[in-house]
Amino acid sequence: MKEILIQRAKEIAGSFKLNGFEFNSAGTVAAALVTKDGNVYTGICIDVACSMGFCAEHAAIAEMLKNRETQIEMVVALTDKGNIIPPCGRCREFLFQVDRRNIDTKVIVSETEILPLKELLPKTWADVF
Repeated sequence: MKEILIQRAKEIAGSFKLNGFEFNSAGTVAAALVTKDGNVYTGICIDVACSMGFCAEHAAIAEMLKNRETQIEMVVALTDKGNIIPPCGRCREFLFQVDRRNIDTKVIVSETEILPLKELLPKTWADVF
């Protein structure tokens, strides 16, 4: 499944300008995830000068949620150059907040390493509840 997710993300990655502004673009990061039910969802980031954009993982999760799924088995994000990158802190928290069981989501952090989300987000606010 790792290779499939990487390939799906590579298929949609690729930066393009938005609205003719130098700093507004989309597609510099792409993400792909597979759910517990085996469905694959993808997304790209949107970067705009006023900071109202969002990460590729958020876009992929939104696609997943439209289909009423919440549990993520594995996720990957990569740059438009094809380099795998770990999710930012905001995305790590978002993965968890969508479904607590996502603490066990396998996160592809490099070509050779997959870590459970709980290692990238070791102490959650929910631990006190």
